[in-house]
Amino acid sequence: MAVTAEWHGEIHALAAVIAGRISGKLVVENKLEVGATAVIRADIVARSIAVAKGAIIDGVVTVTSGEPVVQFEEKRGARRGR
Repeated sequence: MAVTAEWHGEIHALAAVIAGRISGKLVVENKLEVGATAVIRADIVARSIAVAKGAIIDGVVTVTSGEPVVQFEEKRGARRGR
């Protein structure tokens, strides 16, 4: 989901990379990656979750694999100026 994208409602996906805004509920069967520009005001259920520094999540987060949420520094934005 692109930086400028917005979604209000429920999303079900096998895997997802989110950079935009979501409100509602997000259910991801496998891996969810939340980019630094993401604003998620939703309950999240996913097998694994990686969250970039700067992302905003306001909701209950459930990781079904039992693994911890991974935090990372997003590198993709640094390439835009090249």
